[in-house]
Amino acid sequence: MAKLKPLFFTALALAIFLAGPALPEASFANAPAPQQQAQQDPAKAQQPAQAQEAKSDPAPAAQAPAPAKPEAAQAPAPAAQPAQAKGNDRLRKAIDAGVKDGKVDPNATPGFLGIPGAPNVNVVLAFCWAIWVGWIFSSVGAFGGVMASVGHISVYGLGDYAASFGKGHAMNKLVTDSIRVSNQWMVGTSSLISSIKYWSLGRIVLPLGIALGIGSLAGSILTPILSQGKVSFRDYVGYFGIFVLGLGIYLLWQTLPMARAKKQKANEAAKAFEAMAKQNQGDSTGSRVKVLSVSPSKVRFTFCGVEFAFSPLMPIIGGFVIASVASFLGVGGGFLLVPLLTSIAQLPMYLAAGTSAFAVLVGMVTSITTFMFGGTPVYWPLIGVELAGIVLGSWIGPMTSKFISDVWLKRLFVVVALIVGVNYVLRGFFGMRLW
Repeated sequence: MAKLKPLFFTALALAIFLAGPALPEASFANAPAPQQQAQQDPAKAQQPAQAQEAKSDPAPAAQAPAPAKPEAAQAPAPAAQPAQAKGNDRLRKAIDAGVKDGKVDPNATPGFLGIPGAPNVNVVLAFCWAIWVGWIFSSVGAFGGVMASVGHISVYGLGDYAASFGKGHAMNKLVTDSIRVSNQWMVGTSSLISSIKYWSLGRIVLPLGIALGIGSLAGSILTPILSQGKVSFRDYVGYFGIFVLGLGIYLLWQTLPMARAKKQKANEAAKAFEAMAKQNQGDSTGSRVKVLSVSPSKVRFTFCGVEFAFSPLMPIIGGFVIASVASFLGVGGGFLLVPLLTSIAQLPMYLAAGTSAFAVLVGMVTSITTFMFGGTPVYWPLIGVELAGIVLGSWIGPMTSKFISDVWLKRLFVVVALIVGVNYVLRGFFGMRLW
């Protein structure tokens, strides 16, 4: 624990520092000035009108200033854009559409993404939730994106805010896309930290992670390009719930004795590693992955005295499919990678978590880049605080996971998946919710 204290206080200081600067409100401070100018415009507009009276009928000339008033009154809306919107065309257009529809008050206090009237997320809550996200992802190798999404949608209230604009509104889709890429920033950071830690512990099957990463590149590029700006919040939540619920049911079956009996290699390796951990030898040479041979048709390696083998083609295909689904949902894909690794390659959870984190890192870098080059904005004051919590949680996870049973790690996964899945299916397709 002594080693964790400096890391904890460093992450806490970083969170406080990043949370300190609020989004500049200077763009709103002078909002009345354009209105005052607008009040002076009619007087100036009457001067050309009076000159026109001598040449034309007085009735049309008297009506000439009337259309000038609404134009002058509408002029301040673009001028009141937040600083962040000035650098993002898509965000600026969404705010303009919200102001025009009467759903955004340009004089309200800016919140998420600098949008006037948007929710302001509690910094302490965001930091603590990020620690949980980092811990569960680095411990299980999955569910970080799911938990990050739960935080952004339900805990922070951004889901209700996006839904308030209606299904087809530009702001609805922009906030939904921002939630997706914000989730991936959190998972990408967690996967980076946990990959470094798992690599130092010798618990990453590097050839398998590389094969998955190769397949994920195409999926992480194509899906954001095809879906960005086209997915409403309600559709996103509904499909998100279906995938998570299906995953929870599948993993529940995996914890039953019938399913576990079919995974003799994973069970043997898990028991051997748990025995070493109890004897404080969990980081010894015998508990590290050792690659025996690599070829285009077969890769062989050992872990805790048990030999494993897999064909590189299957992970490449699986990586493409999983990355496509993960990019659409705005998550890391670990919740699909872990079942793939534990089922097809028969890896114990102790290896699946680290290998999944490495594969997720490749997909996250690609997907985040594609989203942001496509114009999807992120709210850096919130992301900065969350990343500080992610660093702390991701560093703790690999060190604590070896003390939790392989079966109980899966059961933790199942409980969270079933609750989250049911809630979001009801919310997305039936307008109901559990919380």
